[in-house]
Amino acid sequence: MDRKFIRVSLGGVHDEAEIRGHRRTYIGALPGNIIQAIRKAGTRNCVMMLDEIDKLGRGIQGGPGRGAARSARSRAEQHVPRQLSGGAFDLSRTVFLTTANVLDTIPGPLIDRMEIITLAGYTEEEKLQIARRYLVGRQLEANGLKASKWRSLDDALREIIRHYTREAGVRSLEREIGKAMRHVAVRFAEGATETVRVEAGDLGAILGAPRFDNEVAMRTSVPGVATGLAWTPVGGDILFVEATRVPGKGGLILTGQLGEVMRESAQAALSLVKSRAESLGIDPALFEKNDIHVHVPAGAIPKDGPSAGWRCLPPWYPCSLAARCGTIPP
Repeated sequence: MDRKFIRVSLGGVHDEAEIRGHRRTYIGALPGNIIQAIRKAGTRNCVMMLDEIDKLGRGIQGGPGRGAARSARSRAEQHVPRQLSGGAFDLSRTVFLTTANVLDTIPGPLIDRMEIITLAGYTEEEKLQIARRYLVGRQLEANGLKASKWRSLDDALREIIRHYTREAGVRSLEREIGKAMRHVAVRFAEGATETVRVEAGDLGAILGAPRFDNEVAMRTSVPGVATGLAWTPVGGDILFVEATRVPGKGGLILTGQLGEVMRESAQAALSLVKSRAESLGIDPALFEKNDIHVHVPAGAIPKDGPSAGWRCLPPWYPCSLAARCGTIPP
């Protein structure tokens, strides 16, 4: 775009005055973060990135998100210049970009005036190429190693990606590569070797036991286990649902930090099976003498959402199901 670029961090900001600026009557009054960033850039015709807008703090008056929504409304609809210490300052030439990890904490009126661009996480092959072309070289320099002293195979990098990291980006991947290189640097300092060739089988002694295992084949081979897809902040994961029948009085036991939507979905599923017991070849008396226990592993992590049953999304969220079901969430 051939414009100056400036970044403003919004993480932890809990006062609207920090963004818009203080009144001149206050002692030590300063312009807001936006005006200070423009002064640093030296031009109003710049690209300003408001970083971590989803981490705006909340104060007694509701947090700065409400003021940001009012400012966005004046700029987007009325093109009214913002106020700077009693004077006017035009920001119509400034291009604003915002970043966020989740959309739930952003006020609806504010996000309604944004164009949402979703960036998917890296695939395994993309992480491998990033590690080979960039991360390995940067960690070699950071740990004082020469490229001729380090030999790593793609199998070792794939092993780190699969069993030692689980994320949408590559931050943890770079940390694990750095740990492996520091282990090699210690061996060089002790004079134990000249050149180290790190293979997948060596990672256990260097990085410890694998942190993540592929449980799909192991769990799905057990009766009573079903699989589903779950959204997580790191991109997504396989969700297991375990069900078993125990002697009881016909109750439904739900465990695993399930939200209201998932609980209602489980109740609806049990009611459907009961209503069609005869057509499914199930003795209706079994439900009177047995309890159904449904458990979703990782009980410390709350689980809920549209994946467990239909739930209307907020009006500002782009619904991908509208074209399929022919309806628009209210």
